[in-house]
Amino acid sequence: MHPQIKAAFESHLKAVEATLNEAYPAIEKACEILCQTLRNGNKILLAGNGGSAADAQHIAAELVCRFETARKALPAIALTTDTSLLTAIGNDLGYRRLFARQLEALADPGDLFIAVSTSGNSENILEAIQTASQKGCFTLLLGGKGGGAAKGRCDLEILVPSDNTARIQEVHILIGHILAQGADDCVG
Repeated sequence: MHPQIKAAFESHLKAVEATLNEAYPAIEKACEILCQTLRNGNKILLAGNGGSAADAQHIAAELVCRFETARKALPAIALTTDTSLLTAIGNDLGYRRLFARQLEALADPGDLFIAVSTSGNSENILEAIQTASQKGCFTLLLGGKGGGAAKGRCDLEILVPSDNTARIQEVHILIGHILAQGADDCVG
């Protein structure tokens, strides 16, 4: 086996095991919050940058379309997908307002905002967390690298105990799948 391939798998397994050991209670709580949000008729809003934007979209797709169970469509919106809106906000209001402005328009009290950020330091994520909180949303950080500047700003944090961006993103999508399974189970 090529050493780089084996090292990548070993690093992945280490990140998964460390997250399971350190963040299990937070993951369990996140599943409960997501289910309660949906049962209350509220929606899930997600945002991230780069690979984390793709993860936000992936999680939203699992909720709206389906995960493993045939069930009703669930209200989830990735704030990363409307290029006209993203470029208008970026151009007219600045990139740091990218997600906060959308939350001003779309978020309702009782919604769940999931901030996906490997570093926790993106200004647009920090502003989005603040706006979501002001709008009465429950805020969840899917982070890594110790949480960065976002640490302590959300109602709940799931931090992957790694400094490797690839490993953090791999575990984030695993957590996203766990949340989607939780949604399948609670609204089935």
